[in-house]
Amino acid sequence: MAFENLLFRVEDGVGIATLNRPKSLNALNARTLGELSELLDQVEADGAVRALVLTGAGDKAFVAGADIAEMSSLSPLEARRFAEAGQRTLERLEALPIVTIAAVNGFALGGGCELAMACDLVYAAEKARFGQPEVNLGILPGFGGTQRLQRRVGPQRALEMILTGDMADAATAKAWGLALEVLPADQLLPHAVAQARKVTAKAPAAVAAVKRILRATAQPQLPAGQALEAEAFGLLFGTGDGREGLRAFVEKRPAAFQGK
Repeated sequence: MAFENLLFRVEDGVGIATLNRPKSLNALNARTLGELSELLDQVEADGAVRALVLTGAGDKAFVAGADIAEMSSLSPLEARRFAEAGQRTLERLEALPIVTIAAVNGFALGGGCELAMACDLVYAAEKARFGQPEVNLGILPGFGGTQRLQRRVGPQRALEMILTGDMADAATAKAWGLALEVLPADQLLPHAVAQARKVTAKAPAAVAAVKRILRATAQPQLPAGQALEAEAFGLLFGTGDGREGLRAFVEKRPAAFQGK
């Protein structure tokens, strides 16, 4: 299957998916989310794919976030549906019975940080940066970030990251539990693939069972939390500050929030 915004190949049972919009820093637009969902269909149907590694094209970004230019024209209802579509896709990624690994080669911001957190294992290049900066736009994370981030780093650190919009460098991300290891850029993908191959050598049924049990017990309230997140995401698109934040980003100027 050919994609416009994704590259995909399989090497000895390991699928390697590359988000391929380097001019947009691999931002997640509706088409890319749709293609990622189609890829998950393909991976689920192909028993030969025993692990999935995700990374970003170019040397700057894993995924720099959702496509703000596309989002800026959404109505509150459209924004909620966009959030729900992103949540469904990342839920499917998380629920795959095979191991999934994020090789974070650069910026993992907003939807990119959310995509990485939906993977089982996260490895980062030395120049990687993680963050949920949606507050700078007058909105909040919409693809499960409010839920998965607190499970990775704890509620207080998650609040700090989301409320300030600050980025964490790779070493900090490792210290906080967002990444397992930090590697030189040229070693990142080979390391991720090597770790994937270790898992593909194990019994598939055992791998699937471990994932199912840990997922069920680690985040039992994820669906309810994500429903609240998608509702709030949509509502914020109807506020004056939300519209101002999105316009300001597209127009490349500071946002002037008015508390409306």
